[in-house]
Amino acid sequence: MTHPANNSPLLKPFFLKTPVGGVSHMRRRRHTLPASEFRNLNPQDAISVFEIEREAFVSVSGECPLTLDEVLSFLGQCPELSLGWFEEGQLVAFIIGSGWNKDRLAQEAMTQHVPDTTTVHVHVLSVHRHCRQQGKGSILLWRYLQYLRGVPGLRRALLICEEFLVPFYRKAGFKEKGPSSISVANMCFQEMEYTLGGLAYARRNSGC
Repeated sequence: MTHPANNSPLLKPFFLKTPVGGVSHMRRRRHTLPASEFRNLNPQDAISVFEIEREAFVSVSGECPLTLDEVLSFLGQCPELSLGWFEEGQLVAFIIGSGWNKDRLAQEAMTQHVPDTTTVHVHVLSVHRHCRQQGKGSILLWRYLQYLRGVPGLRRALLICEEFLVPFYRKAGFKEKGPSSISVANMCFQEMEYTLGGLAYARRNSGC
């Protein structure tokens, strides 16, 4: 199922329109960099990924969902299950997933990638601190789920989240499977599931 991140036949770069008032200035300054681009991540993106993740999670929970070594591992093993949002070449938001082969997520799913399976484990969605409360988390998740629907063989996505995030993922089309058996630093999680064969949700902007 793995294929090179930069040559994905399924994920073509997607560019947002530049605001009308800033077109000429942005073109002069940006040259060849697109205003906004979505693409699979690769190990060269790992430092930027981890810096955004660390700032977003450590200040809140004291824990990162993925260590830098785990980020490097997943981006090396299954880059096609990741998605980054870049603005003028800078990473502003990302999602990292891996393959899983059981009905429910288990502790080993936190660090393991199972290739050639029908299930994606969504490990982390994070947005740069300067880009939050702009709807980017919702838009990126929508793009990611749309992308996964085009990956041959994938049937569903699983994730765990804290209770306060359940409404965000429910709005995206995920359904609750119940309390998760996974624990991290005494935190409790709900497990949620998205069926990739169904209709992707239409609402893109939740303010996240």
